[in-house]
Amino acid sequence: MNQEARIAGAPISWGVNEVPGWGYQMGARRVLEEAASLGLPAIESGPEGFLPEDPAEASRVLGQHGLRLVGGFVPVVLHRADAREEGLASVERQAGFFAAAGADVLILAADTEGDGYEETVELDAAAWGELFEGLSLAEEIGARHGLTVAVHPHFGTAIERPHHVRRFLEGCETGLCLDTGHLMVGGDDPVEVAELAADRVRIVHLKDVDRLLSDLVAAGKVGFEDAVRQGVFKALGDGDVETGRVIGLLEESGYEGWYVLEQDVMLDDEPEEGKGPIEDVRKSLEFVRSVLDGERKDKA
Repeated sequence: MNQEARIAGAPISWGVNEVPGWGYQMGARRVLEEAASLGLPAIESGPEGFLPEDPAEASRVLGQHGLRLVGGFVPVVLHRADAREEGLASVERQAGFFAAAGADVLILAADTEGDGYEETVELDAAAWGELFEGLSLAEEIGARHGLTVAVHPHFGTAIERPHHVRRFLEGCETGLCLDTGHLMVGGDDPVEVAELAADRVRIVHLKDVDRLLSDLVAAGKVGFEDAVRQGVFKALGDGDVETGRVIGLLEESGYEGWYVLEQDVMLDDEPEEGKGPIEDVRKSLEFVRSVLDGERKDKA
């Protein structure tokens, strides 16, 4: 596959998010037009409602911009037995949408049921067992729809900190969504996780990070949303994540999946044409292209 055909976008890079009150929400038409103008071949779904509810219509709208659907982010509560039925129903509904719209991957987050990502939770052994059983059932749903399920360690979820990530990796065989930014904000090292679990990676979210600010988040001194407002997430190459090393390790391991440019931002209002998030997405795209081109030349 053409290496550039593996680089996708995500609506959150344009400030589009499912969290209530998460800044100004840009419309789908402009986001898709800008993603297409950069030469991105694909994009994640964004929150429910960003794309048309009908998967055939969603696919048509994406196709009008020369885009296809990668998949999407599905936060659900699976560590509590009393919440499992509702959580799996959400997985089933969104898996059906993704598959019918032509996607490959369902990205699952172990939600804690709060609004946003400010709350933390520590699962006991029984809750981890419930979570692993729920993940197994979610994988069955994904398989039935022809989708790969990948678990996304995400700040403000049950899999947030380094010990959570290791417990997940040791306790089940579900695939991993390696998100360089959320790993670092949770206090982890994306390079170490890539070394440890390259064979488990099913999709990659790439964002750079201001380490000083992310350390304050990890220490509980700055809230997650406040940090996003302050610019904790950067365009690739502008922060402290060793993104090139992460990509190199994954490529050496034989990883052939998507690299999704996913820089969480909050907007105050509609940016001027040609300005705003598109500038950072363009910078990140050029960064990944250069890294993958270097990897290709090294293998030649």
